[in-house]
Amino acid sequence: MAKVRNLRADLSQGKIPSAGELTRLVGPPTEVGVAFDLPWPWGGERFELRDIRALNYIIGPLGSGKTRLALRLAETLPNAAFLGLERLKDNSATRAPLDADRALKSRVDESLRWLIEDGAVASDSLLALLVGLETEGPTILVIDMIEQGLDQATQEALSAHLRRRGPGGRPLFLLTRSNAILDLSAVGADEAIILCPANHSTPTRVAPYPGAPGYEAVATCLASPDVRARSEGVIAWRPREVS
Repeated sequence: MAKVRNLRADLSQGKIPSAGELTRLVGPPTEVGVAFDLPWPWGGERFELRDIRALNYIIGPLGSGKTRLALRLAETLPNAAFLGLERLKDNSATRAPLDADRALKSRVDESLRWLIEDGAVASDSLLALLVGLETEGPTILVIDMIEQGLDQATQEALSAHLRRRGPGGRPLFLLTRSNAILDLSAVGADEAIILCPANHSTPTRVAPYPGAPGYEAVATCLASPDVRARSEGVIAWRPREVS
């Protein structure tokens, strides 16, 4: 009650509460989930992430360091695994675990049935993703560009499927630039947004509310699957300096 009164007093004076202050209203402060010095393109600044959620979205424009942050998270978090875009390159590598593990195949088939019923389109890209999602072992999974190779209907079905796992699901870190995967109007209490700014300042948590610090930057990084498909394969590069 005291916290609410203090926030109301601040609001009456025009002070906008931070995301951290809002988070503390729904639960006690948590210990640092992960902390490390940021790799290039940052300058070694310290990064700390508290309160890891069931779904953690990593957002940022091209060249902002999303993938490097994701790789360092996978290296630092206990028993974490990184699911990169190489999953899309070899169909035989995708199907081999299914042939060798009946339990895995059963889980993948069940998830695929749910997704198709929700409007998803079966594809090699979706199958490769489901194999990674359903493989047991890692306690945390970091997935590079989860929407890659999936159409809008499939992305929407996948997003709903991941949200249905609830707070007890294995934490996922999802790199995305699709507004079908990250619908800002539907972000729940078990989800978090991490923004990698274009100027390579320290990545930060962003509250999913218009007006919150970083919200507009997140919104401008997201686009519909059709728009994302037009820019697929585009990379950011730094021109060589001419001496």
